[in-house]
Amino acid sequence: MTTNTSGAAQPVQGRPLLPKDYGVPESDEGTLPWPWAVERIEQARNYWFCTTRPDGRPHAMPAWGAWVDDAFYFDGSPETRRGKNLAQNPSIVVHLESGDEVVVLEGEAHLVGKPERAFAEKLAAALGAKYGPTYVPTPDTWDQGGLYVVTLKVAFGWDSFPTALTRWRF
Repeated sequence: MTTNTSGAAQPVQGRPLLPKDYGVPESDEGTLPWPWAVERIEQARNYWFCTTRPDGRPHAMPAWGAWVDDAFYFDGSPETRRGKNLAQNPSIVVHLESGDEVVVLEGEAHLVGKPERAFAEKLAAALGAKYGPTYVPTPDTWDQGGLYVVTLKVAFGWDSFPTALTRWRF
């Protein structure tokens, strides 16, 4: 991971390994910059969350979230299927709805606990601005838990497959 001029951590950018007949270019020319992915993550309204049930079966469900301070956050009761799955296995995949401008995040999701007031206000403002009257959290929304942050390990994205196919490693 590198840092940019603002000091924010930047992932290492390159190509994923795919069979040769997929046509992925051998050079990194044409890959997408990480800010391209962040912009799409910030603008997305719905995200698909993929977790693993305790018996190993996959579970996918759409939900809401927000990119704040260089991290992806979402909330939900630990009693949901997603919450129960994450309690057993924190591995998660989050992807956007679009199959044309693709961003897929892989990592681990962990409960944050009660966030500090200033951050809770910032996150509540981001979620409220995105989801409006349908979802207007307050800084006290997460007093009882249910706030998760995704620690990224790898992400993938493209707006033209396979020429722009990009992997970011964290």
